[in-house]
Amino acid sequence: MTIHHLNCGSVRRIEATYSGPEPAAAVNHCLLVETGDGLVLVETGMGLDDVRDPDGTLGAEWVAMAGPVLDEAETAIQQIRRLGHDPADVRHILLTHLDVDHCGGLPDFPQADVHVLTAELDAALAEAPSRRYRPAHWAHGPRWVTHTARRDRDWFGFDAIEPAGLPPEFLLVPLGGHTAGHTGIAVRDGDRWLLHCGDAYYYHRELDEEHHPHPILDMVQTGFEVHRDLRLGTQARLRELVRRHGDEVTTISAHDPWEWQRLVRDSVAA
Repeated sequence: MTIHHLNCGSVRRIEATYSGPEPAAAVNHCLLVETGDGLVLVETGMGLDDVRDPDGTLGAEWVAMAGPVLDEAETAIQQIRRLGHDPADVRHILLTHLDVDHCGGLPDFPQADVHVLTAELDAALAEAPSRRYRPAHWAHGPRWVTHTARRDRDWFGFDAIEPAGLPPEFLLVPLGGHTAGHTGIAVRDGDRWLLHCGDAYYYHRELDEEHHPHPILDMVQTGFEVHRDLRLGTQARLRELVRRHGDEVTTISAHDPWEWQRLVRDSVAA
């Protein structure tokens, strides 16, 4: 398999909390995975409709808060085309959750099976429209494939779901607290795993032993959490995962620009 790290929607520019990294726009970190049976997209970021009608799809309140760049070149569908692929070859989309900036590209891939936890889809349909969930992103009628939180197998001490129709290199790893049905997406990359943690953490230093949140990003994650104790417990478990298995697992935050830059450099070097 070949894995591409994509930024599918830059938003407000932020600074790091220590010297060295240059200020950067926060990202929407997605993965495009080339398999022997088509393409798999982990998260979609923002789509063409979002760029063309941001207030109507993303919502004016969210646009004012996040300050998205709104560049069609950053959409997943355009990046997939530049990589030489047909967007119709995206057979599966795996979503950590249905927040506005994580699923805006769904209308660009109407033929794909869209995997999400049942609790997340139920919450989105019940609460939309809101600043979190925007019905324009699923008005086309996605091919939902829902999964109940369960333990198909143990994955480094976490419950893991084996999604039907996907190779064994893909797992859903529920990471609760941010939304009603938030999940991580684990992808095996050779002898290592990537764990896309969605919004389970926002900044790489949150997973340090000392736990250093980013002042701006932390305002966002605390403002959107649905269960504070569960979210903090999830972060504590992720810190333990990194401490004990950092040589086997690479964690990914959806929005940390410096983490995204490092992973792009590593993938190019490899």
